[in-house]
Formats: sequence, C-alpha cells, structure tokens
Amino acid sequence: MATKKKTPASKKTKTKAKAKSVTRAPARKKTAVKKAAKSSLRPPPRKTTAAARKKAPRAPAPPAPPKIAENPKARELARRIGDLLLDKKASDVVILDMRGMTSYADYIVIASGESDRQVSAMAENVQVQLKAGSQPLRPISTEGMETGQWVLLDYDDVVAHLFNGEVRAFYDLDGLWADAPREKLA
Repeated sequence: MATKKKTPASKKTKTKAKAKSVTRAPARKKTAVKKAAKSSLRPPPRKTTAAARKKAPRAPAPPAPPKIAENPKARELARRIGDLLLDKKASDVVILDMRGMTSYADYIVIASGESDRQVSAMAENVQVQLKAGSQPLRPISTEGMETGQWVLLDYDDVVAHLFNGEVRAFYDLDGLWADAPREKLA
C-alpha cells in the first residue's frame, strides 16, 4: 500500500489561501450595473404626430398672483409720518409700498437728517404729533433714540427708518428694496 506523505499544516493553509485569492473574480463597477438595470426598466420614448399634439389637452394656465389687499389706514399713516418728517426739514423722504413683500409692514418710510440731533428731533416730532392727534397712536417699538444715527419707529403696519445721511448711504435700504414701488415726498 502506498502511504501518503504528510505535509505540514503550515503548507496546507498557504496553499488554501493562494487558491482562494486565485478563484476570486474581479470587482465590478456598481454604477454600470445600476445604469443597465435602470435603462432596461424605462419604456421607449413615444413618438407623437402633429395631429396628436393638437388634440392633447393643454396644461392649465398658472394662477394669477393674489391681489394685494389695500390698507388705506396704513397708507394714510405713512403719508402723515412723511409730512411730519418734512416739517422738521428731513431730506430725501421716501415711502416704500411693501405689501406682499414683507410680513412685518405694509409701508416703510425712509428719511435722512443732517445731524444726530436733527434725526432725534424728527423722531420725537413724529411721536408727539401722532400721540396728540384725534386718534392717539403710540409706536409698538422705538430704537436708536439715544444715538440719533438710525432711529426706527414701528407703528405696526408702517415702519419709519430715520437716518443720519452717512448711515443711510452705508446701509442702503433703498437699494435693498429697489423692486418695491416707491413714492418720493418733497
């Protein structure tokens, strides 16, 4: 009888490891397989004739933009604020119609003063005159009265920005809202 020669265990594991590495197939690119699968699932493009295109229903027209509700009280208040600012010699008074553009105000009034004192005086005049009117109005919020560089008066639907000339040029709110309809008061 023939006897088998015993090979050491270390040689057996080496040959098995070589056999495993040889039998592995090279890795395929997954993207190519996915693309082929997707393209086989797509139906071929349909060819339409001119007659079929005419009969095909057209998509409905896009809805008209919503009508922006008029707010005559806010418009009147914006003009009143503008006139009060002109009484204190404000320059470059502009009323921006912000309806449909912002949620916080319907109108923005922007005006400039020559000095910090003049800007503070303009803001104080607006507050005093609107408080003393037949229907007293008080601002919801005021900012910047101490410095006079940029004073903000918030009357809910109307917001007034009163600037020192240099500060107005720096922040350029007119340019920020360039697409808003505007009315310049003289």
